[in-house]
Amino acid sequence: MLNLAQFKAAAVQAAPVFLDTNATVDKACRLIEEAADNGAKLVAFPEVFISGYPYWSWVMNPIDGSPWFEKLCKSAIEVPGPEIQKIAQAAARHRINVVIGVNERNPHGIATLYNTLVTISDEGKILGRHRKLVPTWAEKLTWANGDASSLKVHQTSVGPLGALACGENTNTLARFALLAQGELVHIASYIALPVAPKDYDMAEAIRLRASAHCFEGKVFTIISCSTVSAEIIDAMSASHPEARDLLARPNSAFSGIIGPDGRVVGEPLIDKEGIVYGDIDLNRCIQPRQMHDITGHYNRFDIFDLQVNRRPLSAARFYGEGQSVDELNPMTESDEPFGEKK
Repeated sequence: MLNLAQFKAAAVQAAPVFLDTNATVDKACRLIEEAADNGAKLVAFPEVFISGYPYWSWVMNPIDGSPWFEKLCKSAIEVPGPEIQKIAQAAARHRINVVIGVNERNPHGIATLYNTLVTISDEGKILGRHRKLVPTWAEKLTWANGDASSLKVHQTSVGPLGALACGENTNTLARFALLAQGELVHIASYIALPVAPKDYDMAEAIRLRASAHCFEGKVFTIISCSTVSAEIIDAMSASHPEARDLLARPNSAFSGIIGPDGRVVGEPLIDKEGIVYGDIDLNRCIQPRQMHDITGHYNRFDIFDLQVNRRPLSAARFYGEGQSVDELNPMTESDEPFGEKK
């Protein structure tokens, strides 16, 4: 018998303690506790919440921004590692599923960073990490491309859960790859981007992308977006005063929950820091699919054929007599999420 989850979800809209990894991890643990105390069984955090977004790439030239890149590299974390383990312990302690964005440092390269989402179960198990497939626009100065080794839907206590970071939610094929694996709950993590073109409403763009995914796939989406703190504005405008007005622009952050009909559940948060909650009933994903089930009867798989390469990308593949490829190529094993076999 089909038994779908009903639960409360939480979306954090907050700024990290800018480039302070330990302080941001502590802040995340406090927010996990707060969400759980309010009855949430799932909490989503913003893109690269640990511990900061490279705003300098939007307000400075690459040479001026390079010292900031070095600071970001030094504040980045490895996954798994002690920082994410502390988050996992908080998830287990409060019996809540967690999805959180981090700046992940490649263990084999001190200046190779990934924009990564880490999914953690309510038992404190790290289910997987997803490295953003393509950094967006100016982000290419900071992050390397991810791969599809963890473009996966995880089975959790709240249902089949998938996640994408920011502009990836515009990638139709990435979204379809998650829907095709049975995704019912989607996490969309974002950063506030007040430096977008003047006629670009970032808050509305975030909502629109989530509504499209929900309506097309008949799923729920939890949107978590960061805010731009006074600390970040002060740091960026100290040497570039014009950054102050750019980073203070309103209507740049949207967090909330979208239902399978594409409409907002409850009230969203716009720009302000806080946690937004919403009640989710996955049974609501059934009836709309009688009309449009794009990963089932409402498609033509004899015409369309999506192939996804899940082989982890690595700098080199080493082979040698008497040893397996995995033994000689540690990145094959370490980059496959936490020992999970292909």
